[in-house]
Amino acid sequence: MKFNTSLLHTVKPTKEDHGATQPPIYQVSAFAYDSAEHLEKVFNNKAAGFSYSRVGNPTVDAFEKQIASLEGGIGAVACSSGMSAITALFLSILQSGDEIIAGAGLFGGTLDLLYDLNAFGITVCFVDTVTAESVREKASTRTKAVFTELIGNPKLNVVDLERVSEVCRQLHIPLIADSTTATPYLIQPLKHGADVVIHSSSKYINGGGNSISGVIVDGGSFNWDREKYPVFREYSNFGKFALLLRLRNDVWRNTGGCLSPFNAYMNLIGLNTLGLRMERSCENALKLAQFLDTLSGIEVNFPALPSSPYFSVAQKYFGGKGGAILTVRAGSKERAFKLINALKYALIATNIGDVKTLVIHPASTIYTHCTQQQRASAGVYDDTIRISVGIEDIDDLTEDFRQAAESL
Repeated sequence: MKFNTSLLHTVKPTKEDHGATQPPIYQVSAFAYDSAEHLEKVFNNKAAGFSYSRVGNPTVDAFEKQIASLEGGIGAVACSSGMSAITALFLSILQSGDEIIAGAGLFGGTLDLLYDLNAFGITVCFVDTVTAESVREKASTRTKAVFTELIGNPKLNVVDLERVSEVCRQLHIPLIADSTTATPYLIQPLKHGADVVIHSSSKYINGGGNSISGVIVDGGSFNWDREKYPVFREYSNFGKFALLLRLRNDVWRNTGGCLSPFNAYMNLIGLNTLGLRMERSCENALKLAQFLDTLSGIEVNFPALPSSPYFSVAQKYFGGKGGAILTVRAGSKERAFKLINALKYALIATNIGDVKTLVIHPASTIYTHCTQQQRASAGVYDDTIRISVGIEDIDDLTEDFRQAAESL
């Protein structure tokens, strides 16, 4: 099946669904069984089934299977938010004394979390951009993971997955890719060397801006040997399923960051149109970037523009597309605010991946707790505007930004 067909036909109705064309919402806390012996088997992973929705739920299970299939993974674990997914993953593979190599141009919330890990004795070595060279230079015996956004938000740097993953394999370090801004529509990172993929599925996967969620997809490619990763000592005998079992039986399960059945259902509805939405949003983003690039006093950053330093990498992995986010620099904070306030269609909001175009001033919002150096590393300046491009008619979008730019 090709992409849009797989979105519609990967998850098949079961006999328990009574012929429903979408997985039903199992909005319950617990599941009853006909005997204590049966429930005992379910609790001890000796029989298939669901016991409690914090641990597993049929609607959430359908969403996890859909995402795992789209990414080509062996399984997925859905979480209450993208930040919950990142937290559960890190705490499942790391312990005090360990180190992460991460790109400095990460989403502001992720940066805040990485600094929070210091309290647990886990340190982060930041590099300007995750490259084969920077990983090889910074890796040490303490390095237990490399973490990067595939398309930086909002820096819009693009990581060369194949080159980075080659170095990670040589050093026996897992490569974890946050593919929120790329989505499976543009690329399946597991096919290009990533070991684990994370999504804030609140964004493009959901598409309607109506549900918060996150998901971890395991490719089953990394060997979590018990010597280098002692936290996997109990699970190393499970081979490629070690990470999924560690998540489900320990950290994710115990911290309670589960996804609600209703939000899983909304994500499944959104997934039906992911390909169509991404095709339109990516097309709109390129045309809007090209239009804004013709305006004086506006500096445009978009990976699919030849002026981007990541143009060749974006062409290599995304087939001429650059995602659906672009940033502009307006010259000053005052000019940035004036341009934002003059827009008529774009909504001033902090989300990305909505069907509607959204704009935000990152320095005064998402990165308000960061230092000037941290903002600069993330491509955020006082005059930066992030634009999450929606599916509106492009002529209306370009006209809206034209009249807003004239106000400057």
